[in-house]
Amino acid sequence: MATPHLSAEPGDFAPVVLMPGDPRRARRIADELFDDARPVTEVRGILGFTGTHEGHAISVLASGMGGPSIAIYATELARFYGVRRIVRVGTAGGLQADLALGSVVAASAAHTDSAMTSRWVPGVSLSVAPSFALLAAAVAAATRDAVALRVGPVFSSDTFYADDSGVTEKLGALGTLAVEMEAATLYAVGAREGVETLALVTITDDLTSGAHLSSDERETGFGVAARLAIAAGLAA
Repeated sequence: MATPHLSAEPGDFAPVVLMPGDPRRARRIADELFDDARPVTEVRGILGFTGTHEGHAISVLASGMGGPSIAIYATELARFYGVRRIVRVGTAGGLQADLALGSVVAASAAHTDSAMTSRWVPGVSLSVAPSFALLAAAVAAATRDAVALRVGPVFSSDTFYADDSGVTEKLGALGTLAVEMEAATLYAVGAREGVETLALVTITDDLTSGAHLSSDERETGFGVAARLAIAAGLAA
């Protein structure tokens, strides 16, 4: 049955779902990378599609922006639609000078300033991480296809327009590769709901130099990450 946020019926979502933030990117992924894609939900403008890739069923659903939004959709996919793997295909700001615009990062861990999970286990700061199987599959696909993939921690922030740049500078000095807004929450929901999760993000802003991609480039420059996400999600 439908949920308050998804109009899809049981069986409409495949067990593997790609999850970009932008609904238009979800449509592009379905149009350009899926066969026989069909819409399955459009509540609140959050678009979802299901199709096939090389004969395997696969879906894509936009998450909107930020931890609270992705938490709603990831939870509903897991609880009500039987989804077993969710791979975020997003964008991020690079924190390392040698991380070029357009580079793809696989988040092997996610720091966060969000308090969303702080009450789950009182007194404990949870460490959130992706499914090792999905991460390993993404690395294997990148190696096979000669795609440059950086693997390392990201910072999932609740604030886009932050006043204190010192936070990201300090995290960068500790080896954090990029800052974005959803990976930590997705990983936490995955742990709670028993589903495999991974975040693959494309660097659209270089916070060390101020360089950035245009809004059109942000929307269309998802191909490498999306193909890696499909390969990882459909890996046995």
